[in-house]
Amino acid sequence: MIEPGTTFKDNLQQLPPVSGVQRIDLIDANGLVVASIENQPGKQGSVVVYHYLKQAFGRLDSAAAEHGLLVFGEHTADARARPGAHPNVDRLLAIAAGDEALDIQIIGAGH
Repeated sequence: MIEPGTTFKDNLQQLPPVSGVQRIDLIDANGLVVASIENQPGKQGSVVVYHYLKQAFGRLDSAAAEHGLLVFGEHTADARARPGAHPNVDRLLAIAAGDEALDIQIIGAGH
Protein backbone atom coordinates (compact mmCIF):
# COMPACT_ATOMS: atom_id res chain seq x y z
CA MET A 1 0.00 0.00 0.00
CA ILE A 2 1.25 3.50 -0.77
CA GLU A 3 1.65 6.32 1.72
CA PRO A 4 -0.42 9.06 0.05
CA GLY A 5 1.08 12.52 -0.23
CA THR A 6 -0.85 15.77 -0.45
CA THR A 7 -1.26 16.00 -4.24
CA PHE A 8 -3.33 13.74 -6.43
CA LYS A 9 -0.80 13.89 -9.28
CA ASP A 10 2.04 12.66 -7.07
CA ASN A 11 -0.13 9.89 -5.63
CA LEU A 12 -1.20 8.72 -9.10
CA GLN A 13 2.43 8.29 -10.10
CA GLN A 14 2.83 5.69 -7.32
CA LEU A 15 -0.09 3.55 -8.53
CA PRO A 16 -0.05 0.74 -11.11
CA PRO A 17 -1.12 1.51 -14.70
CA VAL A 18 -4.59 0.56 -15.93
CA SER A 19 -3.98 0.31 -19.67
CA GLY A 20 -5.86 -3.01 -19.89
CA VAL A 21 -8.91 -1.76 -17.97
CA GLN A 22 -12.00 -0.76 -19.94
CA ARG A 23 -14.08 0.22 -16.92
CA ILE A 24 -14.69 -0.43 -13.26
CA ASP A 25 -18.11 -1.52 -12.03
CA LEU A 26 -19.22 -1.00 -8.44
CA ILE A 27 -21.61 -3.67 -7.22
CA ASP A 28 -23.92 -3.58 -4.20
CA ALA A 29 -24.83 -6.43 -1.83
CA ASN A 30 -27.67 -7.50 -4.18
CA GLY A 31 -25.24 -7.97 -7.07
CA LEU A 32 -26.47 -4.89 -8.92
CA VAL A 33 -24.06 -2.54 -10.70
CA VAL A 34 -24.68 0.80 -8.98
CA ALA A 35 -21.97 2.73 -10.84
CA SER A 36 -19.44 2.35 -13.63
CA ILE A 37 -16.30 4.36 -14.18
CA GLU A 38 -15.13 4.28 -17.79
CA ASN A 39 -11.40 4.42 -18.56
CA GLN A 40 -11.59 7.62 -20.59
CA PRO A 41 -10.18 11.15 -20.36
CA GLY A 42 -11.45 12.96 -17.28
CA LYS A 43 -12.09 9.70 -15.43
CA GLN A 44 -8.76 7.90 -15.80
CA GLY A 45 -7.49 9.13 -12.43
CA SER A 46 -10.55 7.65 -10.73
CA VAL A 47 -10.09 4.37 -12.62
CA VAL A 48 -6.47 4.21 -11.39
CA VAL A 49 -7.51 4.90 -7.77
CA TYR A 50 -10.43 2.43 -7.71
CA HIS A 51 -8.27 -0.23 -9.43
CA TYR A 52 -5.63 0.30 -6.75
CA LEU A 53 -8.25 0.11 -3.96
CA LYS A 54 -9.43 -3.23 -5.37
CA GLN A 55 -5.85 -4.56 -5.28
CA ALA A 56 -5.10 -3.17 -1.81
CA PHE A 57 -8.41 -3.84 -0.01
CA GLY A 58 -10.39 -6.27 -2.17
CA ARG A 59 -13.58 -4.23 -1.91
CA LEU A 60 -14.77 -0.70 -1.27
CA ASP A 61 -15.45 -0.65 2.46
CA SER A 62 -14.94 2.20 4.93
CA ALA A 63 -11.19 1.49 5.31
CA ALA A 64 -10.71 1.49 1.52
CA ALA A 65 -12.80 4.66 1.19
CA GLU A 66 -10.77 6.48 3.87
CA HIS A 67 -7.52 5.52 2.13
CA GLY A 68 -8.95 6.49 -1.26
CA LEU A 69 -9.83 9.94 0.07
CA LEU A 70 -6.17 10.43 1.04
CA VAL A 71 -5.07 9.28 -2.43
CA PHE A 72 -7.41 11.79 -4.10
CA GLY A 73 -5.45 14.53 -2.27
CA GLU A 74 -6.67 18.04 -2.99
CA HIS A 75 -9.72 16.71 -4.87
CA THR A 76 -11.14 15.43 -1.56
CA ALA A 77 -11.23 18.94 -0.07
CA ASP A 78 -12.77 20.27 -3.29
CA ALA A 79 -15.40 17.49 -3.25
CA ARG A 80 -16.32 18.37 0.34
CA ALA A 81 -16.67 22.04 -0.65
CA ARG A 82 -18.58 21.34 -3.88
CA PRO A 83 -20.76 18.20 -3.57
CA GLY A 84 -21.44 16.72 -6.98
CA ALA A 85 -18.30 18.14 -8.61
CA HIS A 86 -16.36 14.90 -8.06
CA PRO A 87 -18.87 12.00 -8.00
CA ASN A 88 -16.19 9.33 -7.59
CA VAL A 89 -14.82 11.16 -4.53
CA ASP A 90 -18.36 11.79 -3.26
CA ARG A 91 -18.91 8.01 -3.31
CA LEU A 92 -15.84 7.48 -1.11
CA LEU A 93 -17.01 10.18 1.29
CA ALA A 94 -20.41 8.46 1.59
CA ILE A 95 -18.92 5.02 2.23
CA ALA A 96 -16.41 6.44 4.73
CA ALA A 97 -19.40 8.02 6.52
CA GLY A 98 -21.20 4.69 6.79
CA ASP A 99 -22.87 3.93 3.46
CA GLU A 100 -22.94 0.31 2.29
CA ALA A 101 -19.66 -1.23 1.13
CA LEU A 102 -19.42 -2.10 -2.57
CA ASP A 103 -17.60 -4.75 -4.53
CA ILE A 104 -15.19 -3.49 -7.18
CA GLN A 105 -15.17 -5.37 -10.49
CA ILE A 106 -12.42 -4.68 -13.01
CA ILE A 107 -13.65 -5.03 -16.63
CA GLY A 108 -10.78 -5.64 -19.03
CA ALA A 109 -10.49 -4.28 -22.55
CA GLY A 110 -11.48 -7.67 -23.99
CA HIS A 111 -15.05 -7.51 -22.63
